[in-house]
Amino acid sequence: MAIHETDHLGFEAPAPLEHPARASIPNGHPAGPALGEYLPDFTLPDHLGRPVNFHEHRQGRKVVLSFIRSVVW
Repeated sequence: MAIHETDHLGFEAPAPLEHPARASIPNGHPAGPALGEYLPDFTLPDHLGRPVNFHEHRQGRKVVLSFIRSVVW
C-alpha cells in the first residue's frame, strides 16, 4: 500500500510535499488569460488521438474552457 501525504488544502498525493510539481504559482504570476482576453491558438488530441484545433473546432462560437488540476488519477 502506498503512503500518501496530505497538503494544506487536504489533497492527498504520492509526490512529496516539497516536490516542485506541488509548488504554488508565485504571487503576481498570471494563471491564464484575463477575462475576455482571447486564447492563443492550440491543438490537442481528442479521445481517439486525432488532433483538434481549438479555434477551428469552435467555429466562432463562445465557449467555456476549464482545466482542472488533479494530483490523484
